[in-house]
Amino acid sequence: MRRLAHMAKLDGKVAVVTGASKGIGAAIAKALAKDGATVVVNYASSKAGADAVVDAITAADGKAVAVQGDVSKAAQAQGLIAAAVQQFGRLDVLVNNSGVYEFAALEAVTEEHYRRHFDVNVLGVLLTTQAAAQHLGEGGSIINISSVVTDIHPATSAVYTGTKGALNAITGVLANELAPRKIRVNAVSPGFVVTEGTHTAGIAGSEMEAGFVAQTPLGRAGQPDDVAGIVAFLASDDARWVTGETINASGGVR
Repeated sequence: MRRLAHMAKLDGKVAVVTGASKGIGAAIAKALAKDGATVVVNYASSKAGADAVVDAITAADGKAVAVQGDVSKAAQAQGLIAAAVQQFGRLDVLVNNSGVYEFAALEAVTEEHYRRHFDVNVLGVLLTTQAAAQHLGEGGSIINISSVVTDIHPATSAVYTGTKGALNAITGVLANELAPRKIRVNAVSPGFVVTEGTHTAGIAGSEMEAGFVAQTPLGRAGQPDDVAGIVAFLASDDARWVTGETINASGGVR
């Protein structure tokens, strides 16, 4: 009975989480499912990763499906949302988590580097939200995953930090634009989080990670679950009076 009571927070809701095959996105998908949501686990290329997330959710008596789609392409972003609505009949929560990051010094910035980041991190959010907004109703919640880089401005991150600054501004604009329809729009800004991505980039376990931890008042690196719980709160009716906010999930880094 306690498990059923816990799941009720998002019971009956359908959520789409973009870029959910690993890392923070995977943790968010699992957290939303644990709270009762039916979750569409989006992935761009890692079908195996997305399938593993779905398997973990269903093994815990949750409901999830994996749907491929590159959010930076309008037709695929629309197809992702259409698949969710066709399969489950509704849409209540959109988590815009898809993102790419690669730091580059000013002299190394190229048109391709710029476009890759802005196409996924900014245009992708706009395209997916545009498609989702047609189906979200009163009580709908959109959560954008930003980054604490917009506060700390790390060197060699001009393009990546630029995308997240744009995302924060878009969050505020869409909160105002969608408020008359009682749809909430918020952002969560993680600090350094240990994920497959930070391992692949060679950051996890490195001197760079040690530097991040040294700057973190709570004294450790973040874990995906540290972010997922905040997203689950924003997705729920517990956050019904919260919109247009950017919440730092950074262990106190600012």
